[in-house]
Amino acid sequence: MAGLAFPNVIAVFPGQGSQTVGMGKDLYENFSIAREIFEEASDAISVDLKKLCFDGPASDLTLTENTQPCLLVTSVAAFRVAQKELDFAPGVTAGHSLGEYSALVANGSLEISTATRWVRERGAAMQRAVPAGAGSMAAVMGMEDAIVQRLCSKATELAHEDRIRQGSTSPVEAVVEPANFNAPGQVVIAGSDDGVKKALELLKSDSEFSGGKAIPLQVSAPFHCRLMKPARDRMHQVFEATAFKPNTPLFPYVPNRTGRLTGEAGVVLGLLEEQVDHPVLWKQSVMALLEGPYNKAIEFGPGKVLTGLIKRIATQSSRNLSLANVSDSSGIKSLDAFLKS
Repeated sequence: MAGLAFPNVIAVFPGQGSQTVGMGKDLYENFSIAREIFEEASDAISVDLKKLCFDGPASDLTLTENTQPCLLVTSVAAFRVAQKELDFAPGVTAGHSLGEYSALVANGSLEISTATRWVRERGAAMQRAVPAGAGSMAAVMGMEDAIVQRLCSKATELAHEDRIRQGSTSPVEAVVEPANFNAPGQVVIAGSDDGVKKALELLKSDSEFSGGKAIPLQVSAPFHCRLMKPARDRMHQVFEATAFKPNTPLFPYVPNRTGRLTGEAGVVLGLLEEQVDHPVLWKQSVMALLEGPYNKAIEFGPGKVLTGLIKRIATQSSRNLSLANVSDSSGIKSLDAFLKS
């Protein structure tokens, strides 16, 4: 790849939840490469992504099938601007859930048009996988991963027993599982609505889980748990039907599914498929990167969710890591000095 590489830098890309009305507008207005990315992505799915990103309304932007392509195009636009203006090329890329697609576009594995079509389909499939109101998610804080796993197992068992007693005929399996291992002491759980409620009750009533607390999340579906199997199956069909095969990455990335560095093109689609109904190993991914030669991380796209999580993980690991965010022209301007520091 032409341009000056920054092998000590990690480029990260946010997932669903970081979206905000107005995202990407400044980049679009100030950089031709950003306009090209927005136009190419919009043309790929015949949707005006500019209007959704810049004007909303929020109710439309937060629909999963809209959120995913909008976050993808905004994050990739920010990265491409840095690439063109600053000759930027990181040592590695990583993305949280949907952000993994952005990371793969950034490292050359996927084309923006292909990725946009795929995440649009991914968002729709994830929304269809579970009937509205039948699934939920919650962020559990203050407990080790193994204890959260026991919490989920016990809640699943109790929810299943309740259904038997009540003679429930719900088409959705009674289950709750870890969905996102985000940082030390922060795990998001997902599953059937009754399964998640049981987990929240256990946090208050069972001494085994004392010290933990949870915050229910306002989400449209229980992502990254086994209830997403229909969405995974749909993505398998999408990948099987495509003539496009991922390119060899220009620089490595860390898949959510494994939490380990890879540069293989042949594993990309399989890992994206499995990612849908398996937990996001974000904490494990960052910890793996902290063992490498990286001392800076940049979040491309709206918000600062990932840099916040990375800071917590690095602190826990006693590592010094400089952090930056790029979502507009001011971020691009400050990035130059950040990279040279």
